[in-house]
Amino acid sequence: MTDPEPTPLPAIEPAQAVDVIVGFIRAQMAQTGFGRIVLGLSGGVDSATVAFLCARAIGPEDLLAVRMPYATSSDASEADALRVVDALGCRTERVEITPMVDPMLAVISDGDSPIPSDALNVRRGNVMARQRMIVLYDRSVAFDALVAGTSNKTEALLGYGTLHGDMAAAFAPIGDLYKTQLRSVAAELGVPSEILDKPPSADLWPGQTDEGELGRSYDALDRTLFALVDRRWTLDRCVRAGLDRELVEWVARRVARMEFKRQLPPVAKVSLRTPGIDHLYPRRRPGSRR
Repeated sequence: MTDPEPTPLPAIEPAQAVDVIVGFIRAQMAQTGFGRIVLGLSGGVDSATVAFLCARAIGPEDLLAVRMPYATSSDASEADALRVVDALGCRTERVEITPMVDPMLAVISDGDSPIPSDALNVRRGNVMARQRMIVLYDRSVAFDALVAGTSNKTEALLGYGTLHGDMAAAFAPIGDLYKTQLRSVAAELGVPSEILDKPPSADLWPGQTDEGELGRSYDALDRTLFALVDRRWTLDRCVRAGLDRELVEWVARRVARMEFKRQLPPVAKVSLRTPGIDHLYPRRRPGSRR
């Protein structure tokens, strides 16, 4: 017997979400003393939404959107990234990462056993993500800017990202928006329809899609994550509400297993005060002399 309570993800008020996130971005800039932002612009809805939010928060003239294609990146992704740049009037740079990624993969040996093709795709994708973050942090120094993250809540909870790659950033504007919630915020901001309507993809290899790689739809994943994380329902409670037991178990295991991606590295405590454990200071607040 199932519970009559519905399980769909609650709708958010897009305009209100935009106001909250824009205020958050401005607070991050004030607290850190930076006036500019740099981000990676892939042509996908996540990075496009963050670009629109940052441009609204600080102005397009202080936003640098870096396009970092690889040899297998689609022309459509490049075109969509340029649509965002044209719509915002922000600064942009193009850095081709193929000459950086391929030599590294060629130099490092696979050992005695060749890596299977699926694992090789993941390996190459991780190197690409980390190389892009190297570029972004280099440009952040040159542009005197903070790096804005483009990962959403679904990705963060599932660990669907590369540690020290696309998950690395100074702050995460859309880190508390599920993927299915993000689309209404993107539409509110005026993100081009070509970006809103295409299947989500990290564009790591030809034909790759997020849902194909995860093996589940974002709608099903987000409803399950909301029940487990936000509502804090038990597995049995989720199933009574109509969610698939196998999916709930898979999501719960993955969220727990990927917790390490959402934390700083654990520290072995051997002294009275340890950074990250009991030596904790908040970021400097506007007007604070600390």
